[in-house]
Amino acid sequence: MKKGFLLFVLLSVFLLPGLANAQKKIYTLDEAINTALGNNRDINISVLNTEKSRAAVKEAFGYALPSLDASANFSHFLKKPLTAFPDFEALLTNATYNILFDENVIPKDESKFVPVETKLQSFVQSNTYSASLTLTQILFSSAVFEGIGASQTYYELAKSELNNTVSKTVLSVQKAFYGVLLAKAVLEITNSSFNNAEENFNNVKALYDEGMVSEFDKLQAEVQLENIRPVLLRVENALINATNGFKITLGIDQTADVDVSGEIKLDSIDISNEDELIQEALASNFDIKSLDLKKQVDEAFIQLDVSEYWPTLAAFGNYSYAGSSDQWNFQNYNYATVGLSFSINLWQGNRTKNAVEQSTITYKQTEEQLSQLKDYTVMNVKANVQELKRVQSLLEVQARTVKLAERAYDIAKVRYKEGAGSQLELQNADQDLRQARLNRVQAVHSYLITKFELDQLLGRTDPQYFSSFSDNEN
Repeated sequence: MKKGFLLFVLLSVFLLPGLANAQKKIYTLDEAINTALGNNRDINISVLNTEKSRAAVKEAFGYALPSLDASANFSHFLKKPLTAFPDFEALLTNATYNILFDENVIPKDESKFVPVETKLQSFVQSNTYSASLTLTQILFSSAVFEGIGASQTYYELAKSELNNTVSKTVLSVQKAFYGVLLAKAVLEITNSSFNNAEENFNNVKALYDEGMVSEFDKLQAEVQLENIRPVLLRVENALINATNGFKITLGIDQTADVDVSGEIKLDSIDISNEDELIQEALASNFDIKSLDLKKQVDEAFIQLDVSEYWPTLAAFGNYSYAGSSDQWNFQNYNYATVGLSFSINLWQGNRTKNAVEQSTITYKQTEEQLSQLKDYTVMNVKANVQELKRVQSLLEVQARTVKLAERAYDIAKVRYKEGAGSQLELQNADQDLRQARLNRVQAVHSYLITKFELDQLLGRTDPQYFSSFSDNEN
């Protein structure tokens, strides 16, 4: 029993931490992006919209193809319809006597003639049926041809909107991912400062106990330690909030235990030619591409409305088989026809004119929006370039500042141990070191986020993130 219990304890000690760690999901940036792309509802909506627009293209082509319609009907009169018509019996009687009188077969006698009156008579049989096949082919219809082009443009717009949504999702994940990395880096720097203060306090307390330093020095060291403790707690909470925001961006459960794998490392971008960057943004920006396609769709709708002025010409062929009877002994017959159908609207209350006017206004509105978006994009490119230049100018100085702060802190520690320095001097050196490290990591983080935003403005989202959606379209 003792051996079994000891084995259980050993397994618990060595295996349970491993199982706990195994439950935590650690994401790289690519894994995080792919997870978000799979879970993002806006992307799912865009995918469905793309599939819908692709079906609309096929539907539009269908209008240009021949259509074959079959119809059949059967009817039985419970009561036959009657029509007022001259009395056939009277007409036949009078015609017969006319012939007999004219041929002198019998003497002429006017009293033999019967008055001709109308009477209700039926000319239909009780049962009738018919079946027919009709083949129709549009020869000319401006609406059909313009509709095919409009649906294809709308499909391209749907694909562009999907790419735009994917690109923005990638940017959101990049920001959230590096937000977690920044929070972890700030926590590490703050924790290092807290450890320094704790080590300093322990050393000062030991010296105080031996009567080598004053109580004032001990109190200063303790105050420094306790001042950093709430900062450390705030930073820990910031990391928790950043991680929760990261989980929301990925579309995963808030109870999931996750972490990120990476580092805030400078990845520079060439911004030497601002004009080239602006032209690239105007040509490749996803928002601009989508709105430009929207303008083309609006233009196609104008042509669709204008097509109501044009005629429609169609060829048709019909084959019918029919029969009728009173006693179910049908007399059957068939016939076939071919021909052309021509139709054109001459006037419909100026509806076409007003529809064209409305679609033209919509086109002009989109044109204005596109111009405004281009101006806004140029402004954002310039702002991001200026921000990158500003951060670049600080990075080299901040790297040197961190080294100087580390050196100053080491000197302050030595000076205090040798009795040449004060506790305040050591405290200031620690604060300077912490602030220098924070400034450095925040500057690199700011540079990376600005770079990601500029890449998105320039349409430089990695093509691999679009590939899975392209495969679905194929």
